[in-house]
Amino acid sequence: MSDQPFALYRLGDEGAGVRDIRERLLATGDLRDDAGVDVYDESVRTAVRSFQQRRGLIADGVVGPHTWVALDGARWRLGDRVLSHTPGHMLQGDDVSELQQRVLALGFSPGRVDGVFGPDTEHAVRQFQRGVGLPADGTVGPETLRAFADLSRSVSGGSPHALRERELVRRSGHSLTGRTIVLDPGHGGEEHGARANGLSEADVTLDLARRIEGRLSAIGVTVVFTRAAGTCPDELERADLANRAGADVLLSLHCDSTDHPEASGVATFFYGQDRFGAWSAVGEHLADLVQREVVARTGLADCRSHARSWTILQRSSMPSIRLEAGYLTHPSDAARLADAAFRDTLAEAVVVALQRMYLGDDDTNATGVLRLGDLRRYMSFGAGTD
Repeated sequence: MSDQPFALYRLGDEGAGVRDIRERLLATGDLRDDAGVDVYDESVRTAVRSFQQRRGLIADGVVGPHTWVALDGARWRLGDRVLSHTPGHMLQGDDVSELQQRVLALGFSPGRVDGVFGPDTEHAVRQFQRGVGLPADGTVGPETLRAFADLSRSVSGGSPHALRERELVRRSGHSLTGRTIVLDPGHGGEEHGARANGLSEADVTLDLARRIEGRLSAIGVTVVFTRAAGTCPDELERADLANRAGADVLLSLHCDSTDHPEASGVATFFYGQDRFGAWSAVGEHLADLVQREVVARTGLADCRSHARSWTILQRSSMPSIRLEAGYLTHPSDAARLADAAFRDTLAEAVVVALQRMYLGDDDTNATGVLRLGDLRRYMSFGAGTD
């Protein structure tokens, strides 16, 4: 991957960096005409928004680090370069996503289709190479590409990764007891996040995480925090921590803000982008459960669940969701988030949703009625298989 610029590119900017962006947007088909200038004009902003929308990014028309990585990866097609796993400098791009989709369709699991050539993808490639009689070096060069071309799709009837993900959850049992949940309070340290109506996003999310932790710990769940009060790791560091912890679920907690004070409500997000079938089916289910439980218990406006390709969702290997628990810029939302009793209600909604995810087809509970005390009856369900 080429070097990533740290500057943000936005409307009115000029220079070689803008020329690079224009060329990449022309290649993706989002920018239709090249005006022959190195200016970030309205046509570029519209094209960036189109690209961001398709890739599950925040469609703000600004090229920041996440959008640049996606633009950089979009220029690669499978076969354009040799692919291999290099610890500390993992290749990313659309060609990696296509590779992952192909090995997955042939019955070799690369983990999540995330466009990152990590150890799981290398392992899947080695398995494929052994199966077709090639040297199992984990490198995707001309011979491995020819072997792919000689084979047809062998899996049908839905996404193989989604089927595996659901089956792993089903086989893990009904109970939350004994699981590891990573809680990720947004921002931290000198990074306060949204600040409005006397509230700081970093403070609200840390307090909410502690309330969730107390309820989970009481039923035998191991809880890991991604940060303390004075730290602010980046999204990749937070995802890596969850992966090292062997977490069952990662829950990222945030509050929203906007220049439009009438905007309000709660939203949840899970990993997904339509391209290459990159989708977390269990993450989508959990996001929907959390969304419905929070709306039913609080009456916050329902801003629904959405697929996104944000780093923390993409790079975590377990089902992961992000909760935007109201707008600090909305007076009513902010007043409720300032109330300790309301944060307790949010915490209970999250814990109940986590338990309901593991009940699967045995979940006959109506949304918004299951209480923490009711969870004890599910503790008798073992963590073994059906």
